[in-house]
Amino acid sequence: GCEVIYTGLHQTPEQIVSTAIQEDADAIGLSILSGAHISLFTRIIDLLKSEKADDIILFGGGIIPDADIKTLKDLGVSEIFTPGAPTEEIVKWLRGAVHGSI
Repeated sequence: GCEVIYTGLHQTPEQIVSTAIQEDADAIGLSILSGAHISLFTRIIDLLKSEKADDIILFGGGIIPDADIKTLKDLGVSEIFTPGAPTEEIVKWLRGAVHGSI
């Protein structure tokens, strides 16, 4: 199984990265519905790098236009799941990513 740390709604990138480091997280998953996905993911990536924690897998989903998915992956986001993605698909991907089979 997996342990999930839910930080709640409306957390800043600084709070998210701090919690991930404190909890020794393997991954950070974001659900973004606001349209601010590029700026939020970019800030989290920058913070992870500055904290030397860029081995933490970063993935997400939500209302993200197809045109932005490549941009996010080029920035370093490992995977983006769009609305309707089956939970089983996300869990399978995450297990593979964490255990190095992806």
